[in-house]
Amino acid sequence: MMEEEEGAEEQQRFSYQQRLKAAVHYTVGCLCEEVASDKEMQFSKQTIAAISEMTFQQCENFAKDLEMFARHAKRSTINTEDVKLLARRSNSLLKYITEKNEDIAQFNLERKAKKKKKLEDENKNSVEPAEAGVVESEN
Repeated sequence: MMEEEEGAEEQQRFSYQQRLKAAVHYTVGCLCEEVASDKEMQFSKQTIAAISEMTFQQCENFAKDLEMFARHAKRSTINTEDVKLLARRSNSLLKYITEKNEDIAQFNLERKAKKKKKLEDENKNSVEPAEAGVVESEN
């Protein structure tokens, strides 16, 4: 029974990996078509397949590296610092990731401030009627 479950789990993992590979292949194909039309050139099916396979393998390596960075920091969650560490060899990519991270952090701060202000306004509005009720009952 245990072997059957392991076999089913392995089959499910393989199926999931095949779907991911197909998605990467499709995306690479679309990007190659876009480049081909812009540059007036063609990509062979073998070239698209090779780029797809290399991209998939690189993504697997990235995932393993990210997992190791988080584990080294004694965390179970990958965060932006891990991604920056992964991108450290490419200055332009590191700069882009850092800028996007700062944009997201700024957006989150603004959203948090709006939410806090809204809660304060709601609390202020809910306190005022209660105080008015107290004043009325005193008369």
